[in-house]
Amino acid sequence: MQDIVFEDRYEFVAPHRGKWWPRVLGRFVAWRLRQTYKISSIDFRGIDHLRASIDAGHGIIVAPNHCRIRDAAVLAELTLRVGCSMYAMASWNVFKVSRLQTFLIRRLGAFSIYREGMDRAALNCAIEILESAERPLVIFPEGVISRTNDRLSVLQDGVSLMACSAARKRAAADPAGKVVIHPVAVKYRFDGELETSVEVVLGEIESRLSWQSQAGRPFLERIERMGQALLSLKEVEYLGAAQSGSIFERRDRLIDCVLGPIEKEWCGGRGDGDPVARVKRLRTAILPEMVEQELPEEERQRRWRQLADCYLAQQMSLYPIDYIGPKRPIERILETVERFEEDLTDVATMHGPMAVLVEIGEAIEVPTRRSRNGDEDALMLELEQRLGGMLESLASEIGQVRHEMEAKEGA
Repeated sequence: MQDIVFEDRYEFVAPHRGKWWPRVLGRFVAWRLRQTYKISSIDFRGIDHLRASIDAGHGIIVAPNHCRIRDAAVLAELTLRVGCSMYAMASWNVFKVSRLQTFLIRRLGAFSIYREGMDRAALNCAIEILESAERPLVIFPEGVISRTNDRLSVLQDGVSLMACSAARKRAAADPAGKVVIHPVAVKYRFDGELETSVEVVLGEIESRLSWQSQAGRPFLERIERMGQALLSLKEVEYLGAAQSGSIFERRDRLIDCVLGPIEKEWCGGRGDGDPVARVKRLRTAILPEMVEQELPEEERQRRWRQLADCYLAQQMSLYPIDYIGPKRPIERILETVERFEEDLTDVATMHGPMAVLVEIGEAIEVPTRRSRNGDEDALMLELEQRLGGMLESLASEIGQVRHEMEAKEGA
C-alpha cells in the first residue's frame, strides 16, 4: 500500500503567497519534471480561453483529468505558457514525502487537502482564492490518479461546493464578479516501441509469480494472463480459491467481499456510490481514533490491515471494463502494465518518450446555487461531459495520426 494514509494528526499546509518563488522555481521545475517523466513535447490548445478569463478578472478553477503522476509536469508547463502563477490543491500525502518537497511545492502555490475527513481550512482557502481571483486554482476533480487516460473516474462533488460558495460571494461583492471552471483535457501519446519498453517490467512480474518467461506468447495474451493470475492470487487470499466468471465479474465480487465486512463494522452496511466513495467513507470512520494515538497496538494493527484492504479494493476498481484489446490504443496497454507494476511494488517505471496534448476548454460559468439533475450535480455533470468529450476528441486525433503513419509505412 502506498503512503497515502497517515495516523499523524492532520495540519493544514497553506500555500506560499509570494510571487518571487514561483517565477524562480517554475522554469526549473517544469524542465526537471519533463526529464524525470520522459516527456518529449507538450502541445497546448485553447490557452486563449484561459487568458480571457484571467483578463476578465474571474475567479478561475483549472480542472484537468488526472491519469498519471506526469500531470504535475504538464501543469507546471501550463503556468509558464499562460504567464500566470497558479495555486493548486494537493492531497496531504504529497506534503509528507520530505521537507524539501514540501518547501518546493508550497512555494509553487500548492496547499493541502485532507481527504479522510472534512477539511474546512482547505475549503476556506480554496473559496478565498476564488473569491479574490488572485490566481487560477488547479483542482483535479477526479480526486485520485486513475491511470486511465481515455476514461474519467467519478468526479468529486466537493469541487461544486467550493465553486458555488465562491461564486455566491463574488456575486454579492461590489463590483460583482464571476467564478468559472475551465476543463483541461490532458492526453498522452506514447512514441516509443511498446513491447521493447515494457519487456523488463513484464519479465519482473512473471518472476514474482514464479513463472518462466512468457515472452514467446502473443503480447496481449501475455498481459491478459498476467491480469488473470494477479486476480486469482487475491481471490485465493480472500476467498480461498480462484473464482469462475468473467474477470470483471470476479473483480466486483472480490471488491464487495473485501469491503463488505469492514462496511458492516464501521458504516452499518454497504455504502452508496462507487468503490472510491465507499473507501473514502471507511477511511473517515477508521482513522480518527488512530490519530489520537491511544489505541492498543493489536487494535491499531487491525485497523491498518483494514485500511490496506480498502486500498486494494480501490485499486482493483480502477481497472476499467473493455479497456484493452487488439484494436485498442497502445497507451491503454501501457497504462495496464504500469498499473500491474504499481499494484505489486507501489512504484511504476517511467516509459517514454511521451508526447502530451493539452486542450483548455471554454469557461463554464459557475452558478451561485448548486442545482441538481435528479441525483446528479448539474455543474459537475456539465464538467464531466465537456472533459470527457475533449478527451475523446484528442484520442481520436491521435488514433487518426497513428493510422496515417502506419498506412505510409505499409505503402
